[in-house]
Amino acid sequence: MNNRYLSNDDIYLRAPEPEDLDVMYEMENDPESWDVSSFTVPYSRYVLKQYIQASQSDIFADKQLRLMIVQRMNNKVVGTIDLTDFVPIHGRAGVGIAVKSEFRRQGFARLALELLTDYSFNFLHLKQMYAYVSVRNKASQKLFSSCGFIQAGVLKEWLRGKDGYEDAFVMQLINLV
Repeated sequence: MNNRYLSNDDIYLRAPEPEDLDVMYEMENDPESWDVSSFTVPYSRYVLKQYIQASQSDIFADKQLRLMIVQRMNNKVVGTIDLTDFVPIHGRAGVGIAVKSEFRRQGFARLALELLTDYSFNFLHLKQMYAYVSVRNKASQKLFSSCGFIQAGVLKEWLRGKDGYEDAFVMQLINLV
């Protein structure tokens, strides 16, 4: 992986390491994030350890890429950012971001998304990236919009939340180069 695309003055993105097991366990098993993801059950440490060991951190081999968002000043993991559902022939991938609650609203998600976008378009040469965002999740809508994503459509009753099904926006960013 070329790290010149994956770092700036404040954060860097890196592949998961064995020492990230506790952070991943905490984040993956936070029920508050389940309604914005596709998780349906808690993950065990064993399963997460196997995931870290099996991942080649190569989007072409794994069809996905998880990167840890690390605060540069103290090397603390503040979250994760993922490329998912990678389809090489069409040059597209979905984007998912999770930031630990104590680090939210500090700009880490935006910085990570900017780095991932630069990496995806200028190194991986993807044509487009997209995210599904609940119509009620104003913070995520603002995040993706601030990084150039536009609302490309509405998926009716796409996500099931605490109060039933809700619509989701498809947020899309197309590489025009």
